[in-house]
Amino acid sequence: MHALTVLPFYGLAIFIAIVLGIEVGRRIGNRHLARDPEGARQGIGAIEGAVFGLLALLIAFTFSGAASRLDQRRALIVAETNAMGTAWLRLDLLPASEQSAVRRAFRDYVDARIEYYRDLREDQVDEAAHDRANVLQQTIWKSTIGALQKMPTPTLGTSVLQAQNEMIDITTTRAVAHETHPPLIIYLMLVTMALISAVLIGYGMAGTAQRKWLHSLGYAAVMVGVLYVILDFEYPRFGIIRVDYFDKIMLDLRKTMD
Repeated sequence: MHALTVLPFYGLAIFIAIVLGIEVGRRIGNRHLARDPEGARQGIGAIEGAVFGLLALLIAFTFSGAASRLDQRRALIVAETNAMGTAWLRLDLLPASEQSAVRRAFRDYVDARIEYYRDLREDQVDEAAHDRANVLQQTIWKSTIGALQKMPTPTLGTSVLQAQNEMIDITTTRAVAHETHPPLIIYLMLVTMALISAVLIGYGMAGTAQRKWLHSLGYAAVMVGVLYVILDFEYPRFGIIRVDYFDKIMLDLRKTMD
């Protein structure tokens, strides 16, 4: 999603639309009551129950999925940091004369990954840090293979390559997890269902002498708040709910490499 910076304006627009939807529903209800006072409300209970039930189910599934993806992203930060730490320790298996160059490239690689996530946004990716990390991956891999070939028994260093392979693979997993979100149609359906429910709520308020602004504004605020929290879970490097504080464990790992 590339318009997250204008998310507050979207929230305000949805808030106003819900309030207007309630008012439209109220006016339609008043008109129907004037024409048919006894039958205007007959049969709408089942329709309202189905619409509100579907809205609740949609919110529950979307919220649950967003929370699960947030937990997955947090777990992947820990997994990548652990993979880096393991790969760093297993460099001790390489010949002492070859370790210096590999460790230097390894430090640069960790710095590139930290920089990449520090500057990462949902609508903008630090391509320079990403490309530099990819180049350093190849440098570390080739340097390690070259060092293993100089060992009397190269197979003893197989675990070094295994650790580096896991470290490299986890970057792809994190990239996919970063881009995994519900289709846009799901969000559009949520907003549409919220507006339809607002009209039905307004229809149910018909016949009152005064407008119930507290209920109207309260419902609009609750719906916008729910939608915002769902998006906050989905894009945890943008809003209030964040995962970037988990990056501290990678910074702590980097300090141990000096």
